[in-house]
Amino acid sequence: MSISLVAGLGNPGREYEATRHNLGWVVLDAFAKKQGLAWKQVAQFDAEVARWDTPGRTRWLLKPLTFMNASGTSVGAFARFFKIPPADIAAVYDDITIDLGLVKVSVKGSDGGHNGVTSLLEHVGHGFARYRLGIGPKQPAQMDLSDFVLGKFTSDQQTLLTQKLETHVQGLELLLSRGAEAAMNQLNRRDPK
Repeated sequence: MSISLVAGLGNPGREYEATRHNLGWVVLDAFAKKQGLAWKQVAQFDAEVARWDTPGRTRWLLKPLTFMNASGTSVGAFARFFKIPPADIAAVYDDITIDLGLVKVSVKGSDGGHNGVTSLLEHVGHGFARYRLGIGPKQPAQMDLSDFVLGKFTSDQQTLLTQKLETHVQGLELLLSRGAEAAMNQLNRRDPK
């Protein structure tokens, strides 16, 4: 598994900017900035794309502009155009089943109730790496799921995420440099308190 395409999931538009569902974009933006990459809007793929040339290879970062529930149409079109198989794709997205500030990496499993992942499985297929950013637990528990994920972080949560951002970026670097297995071994342990 050698990742050639990293897709961050989120929703376009100012009103979604600081929402929980856009955490994948926040982390991918921070990653791109650290690498000194520039985003370009590419109408053909309905996405913002950044080209990342490293010695001996080109990698791509992609943010679908299709809205979360149709993320797969954009990622799938890009992957087919550049002949990138699912095993060479990583998706970066928010996960309500993981506590805020933690990260888990996986390559198998269901969509976990995440519509963006449902769309990826439909248009890209199974076998892509999943870089799952914790936004849980849902509070209050009885709150509607879509209201929660489209809601904004509290100021305390935002502070925690700001502190964790560099760690999240480093985790993504680990996934890209060493692969999913190594990233799982290192990142899937709970934070020692």
